[in-house]
Amino acid sequence: MEFGYIEDPLEARGASLLAVAVTEGADVIEEMPGVLDPALISAVSAVVASGDLKGKASDEIVVYGQGEQPKRAVLLGVGKADELTPEKLRRFAGRAVRVAERLRMEELFISLEGFGPIGARIAAQSVAEGAGIAAWKFTELQAKDEDSPTSLVGAVSLVGGAPVESSAGSMEGAVIARAVNLCRSLQDRPGNVATPSHLADEALRVGREVELDVRIFDEAEIREEGMHALLSVTRGSKEEARFIVMEHRGSTDGAAPLVLVGKGLTFDSGGISIKPSQGMEEMKYDMSGGASVIAAMQAIAELEVRANVVGLIPASDNMPSGTATKPGDVISSLAGKTIEVINTDAEGRLILADALAWGARLSPAARVGW
Repeated sequence: MEFGYIEDPLEARGASLLAVAVTEGADVIEEMPGVLDPALISAVSAVVASGDLKGKASDEIVVYGQGEQPKRAVLLGVGKADELTPEKLRRFAGRAVRVAERLRMEELFISLEGFGPIGARIAAQSVAEGAGIAAWKFTELQAKDEDSPTSLVGAVSLVGGAPVESSAGSMEGAVIARAVNLCRSLQDRPGNVATPSHLADEALRVGREVELDVRIFDEAEIREEGMHALLSVTRGSKEEARFIVMEHRGSTDGAAPLVLVGKGLTFDSGGISIKPSQGMEEMKYDMSGGASVIAAMQAIAELEVRANVVGLIPASDNMPSGTATKPGDVISSLAGKTIEVINTDAEGRLILADALAWGARLSPAARVGW
């Protein structure tokens, strides 16, 4: 999805759809953004006079204009102005995207007027996040039907607000939304696509695009490191494990890094202690921690965070086979402790144990695990 910011509301004239937030109890006409011309203001006045638009969070009215003004404006209630929060603005933007989809609009403009209590930068960031996250759809594995009209919004532009702060907030929100959507895409890919090596390739791609240092350990290197707890989990799978290290150097004073550790179980059958078949397909989501770390590192680099941050993802399948770890097996770990495996479905703590022990070598300021 393309994302942009327009400083001058008049540049949104001619838009196919403009979304406007309306607060409860406010003078709706007084709060209308400058992009609306008198003819469309008159249409809004008629709606207000009818009592159909009061600014409540459930309110949704679409009005149609003529000439150069926006062809359509969707007025969305957001509740009381003094109760506005960033989350409410995210939901407002998401609702605007849903209206655009319903009307099959490929382009959406969203007014940033009327959010004074929150602050221009946070308001713009929140709206950008909400719109970007709502516009995402996981369609990459669907068969393409050329005859089916698209319902996807391809471009969103935020309009107005305080130019400097709103522009910066819009950019930050777009970065965060892209990272969230990357995480969702990685999560939704099935186990035959999102293998440990696929996660490693995605980490490398992200590293190239946003200038992160990325190192991938293959199984031979994982063994040399002494990460036998991780290797014990991958033993039953034909897919080789990977240990992914992503590094952002945002501090020049040699500060200790923040270490993010994410579980990358690309498919978890439970191993020999196999899970029930019902719902097992959802075990593709057991790598969500790893996906979160990859996405977070992308956002951290794009936002140029002034801190040293390292992301660690131990990536593996957990499958049953003749070579799989068995209940009762005793394994070693990078931390030097031995572990008796009672249930092979407790694999997450094994791979995270080795990753956390590896991260401890960095003398981090803090470690955060998913």
